Amino acid sequence: MSPRDTSTGQVLEAMIIPALKRGGYDVQQQVVIEDRPGGGTHRIDALATRENSRFLISLKWQQVSGTAEQKVPFEVISLAEAVRTGGYAKAYLVLGGDGWTLRDYFTSGGLLTHLKDIDSVRILTLESFIALANQGEL
Repeated sequence: MSPRDTSTGQVLEAMIIPALKRGGYDVQQQVVIEDRPGGGTHRIDALATRENSRFLISLKWQQVSGTAEQKVPFEVISLAEAVRTGGYAKAYLVLGGDGWTLRDYFTSGGLLTHLKDIDSVRILTLESFIALANQGEL
């Protein structure tokens, strides 16, 4: 079995970091924040800080149909728990790529009816996140 190609995730990171910096955020990449609910290390793609507010940013890229969609609910749970216990202002889950069949469902708040206490996590398309980050409006 050949190793997974994670270079698309690196491209996504390269797209959001300049937008965050333009918006006035200090950025750290690949930050371990705490253990996930149930155990296991939780590494986020970016930690953006501005003034005294810290924002968690997790990136998911789906170029073709695959398993990334199945990972979204647990990532939302993990981010919401980190915001609740870690003193972060908010968390963002950014969905990039054209391979999402549930993208509209996720970005329109579809998970809110199934998961509790996740209002601190906002799921956005790449384009919507870039627009917020560029303007410093996380």
